[in-house]
Amino acid sequence: MKKEIFIEGMTCNHCKMRVEKTLKGIDGVTSAEVILADQKAVVEFEKEVDEAMISELIDDAGYTVVRFQ
Repeated sequence: MKKEIFIEGMTCNHCKMRVEKTLKGIDGVTSAEVILADQKAVVEFEKEVDEAMISELIDDAGYTVVRFQ
C-alpha cells in the first residue's frame, strides 16, 4: 500500500532526511521518500498504520501534515 503525505515546513535536505528518518522508524513502513519540490513524502506500508499517529510523529519532528492521499 502506498500513500502520499503532504507536509508543510520542509525547506532543505536536512528537513528531508529528518522526515524520512521519522517515517522509516514507524512499524509497518517499508520505504519513505521525501520530494522537497512537491512538499510531500511517498510512503509504502506493509500494513495499515494510523494516520493520526503519523501526523503526531511528523509534528513532533517540527513539521505539519496537510493531508494524506
